[in-house]
Amino acid sequence: MALNENTFIGEYAYTIDAKGRVNVPAKFRQVLSEDNEQTFVITKGQDPCVWVYPQIVWQDIMTELRSLSSLSAMNRTVIRSTTRYATFSIYDKQGRIQIPQALIDYAQLDKEVLIIGMVNKIEIWNPANMDQIDQANQELDPATYEELANKIIL
Repeated sequence: MALNENTFIGEYAYTIDAKGRVNVPAKFRQVLSEDNEQTFVITKGQDPCVWVYPQIVWQDIMTELRSLSSLSAMNRTVIRSTTRYATFSIYDKQGRIQIPQALIDYAQLDKEVLIIGMVNKIEIWNPANMDQIDQANQELDPATYEELANKIIL
């Protein structure tokens, strides 16, 4: 079964090189729509990770952010935190994207990284940080999880 364009699922272990480049899994590159022109937008995630959006998805996010009034302090904070670290990156012939050093530092990325498909975006994690998040998630209220699952799963 083929995935929809710009839809990412699965987890992959990769390495990041000394220049801050990491391969985008071939399965993720294969589902990019042509209008993305091999371009991603890389930015700071809400968790200690890096978010990587297809260019076309990022355009939708920008449309939503433009609709927020900058008179609201909360809106300014959301807009700033979303766009402040955003960088366009075209993947090279080897399928690598360049992650800015500020984002490598923020996500504490070292040599080994996990690349996780999150439907409309990709997350890049330090495996130790992902393990911590997984442990914390085990403490979530099962009733809350089930309530959300019932909203999205048929």
